[in-house]
Amino acid sequence: MNGIKLISTGSALPERVVTNDDMAKLVDTNDQWIVSRTGISSRRHCSGNESHTSLCLAAARQALDRAGISPEQIGVCLVATLSPDFLTPAAACILQRELGFLEDTVCFDLNAACSGFVYGLHTAQCLLAAAPRKYGLVVGCEVLSRLTDFTDRSTCVLFGDGAGAALVEWREDYPSLHAVLGCRGNQEALTVPGVHTDAPSYIHMDGQTVFRFAVEALPRCAKEVADKAGVPLDQIDRFAFHQANQRIIDFAVKKLKVDPAKCTGNIARTGNTSAASVPILLDELVTSGALTSGQKALCVGFGGGLTWAGGLLELA
Repeated sequence: MNGIKLISTGSALPERVVTNDDMAKLVDTNDQWIVSRTGISSRRHCSGNESHTSLCLAAARQALDRAGISPEQIGVCLVATLSPDFLTPAAACILQRELGFLEDTVCFDLNAACSGFVYGLHTAQCLLAAAPRKYGLVVGCEVLSRLTDFTDRSTCVLFGDGAGAALVEWREDYPSLHAVLGCRGNQEALTVPGVHTDAPSYIHMDGQTVFRFAVEALPRCAKEVADKAGVPLDQIDRFAFHQANQRIIDFAVKKLKVDPAKCTGNIARTGNTSAASVPILLDELVTSGALTSGQKALCVGFGGGLTWAGGLLELA
């Protein structure tokens, strides 16, 4: 067996905190309405000189510094995102320049929306197997405030900005992620118009359709990963689920019959940060000591595409 382990993590959130009371000044809503339907109390939005690039760099540098890994040891750099500063150059290419990765480092962005970070972990595992250097950097970063219609109360209260980074190492004696990936193409349920359309590039979402998809896809994907790994769900140390809606997570926890204490999240403070959601949560689990060396976290992302992705990641 060969695979990857998590070596270190990092994260970065914008300084500006946007509370539900702040949102109530923009649209017809209130704190009780938002919390009861989503579990979100606040989120972070970029302002001033903050950007997708600055968040990526801060999270990536933190992960590298914590591990004591030099840029010359990185073989793969991936950024999962749907809201980069540029369509080209890729955010990963900007990281290559700013962090000093060697020019033969594999660097590119990938977009699987809220599943993107876990897609990135699996992609890094595959690429590192053939890479001359066995450390990989996988970043999830979003600045969704750029894509938010602040006149639409059904979506504007959901999304936040942030970045999370994971430094992983590939070795022949490391366990596989046992990744489970999937897609069910649907541009009606959740979409952001592209550059060649007349419509504003705002997030459009059919909330009911997405909710029904999520409460089916999240527990199914988690169970499939556990079955593939041959590990009973009750023996998994932590669950890092995409922080989309607390009701979705609560439903999945109940359906999977796992300990809610192993499924703690941060949606109340961060909102939905799409591809950044899982790595930001992983960083909180590692830095708080909730996930320690030798323990495994079952990570699941789900969202736009519609996509889902899960994997079992062990902390070295």
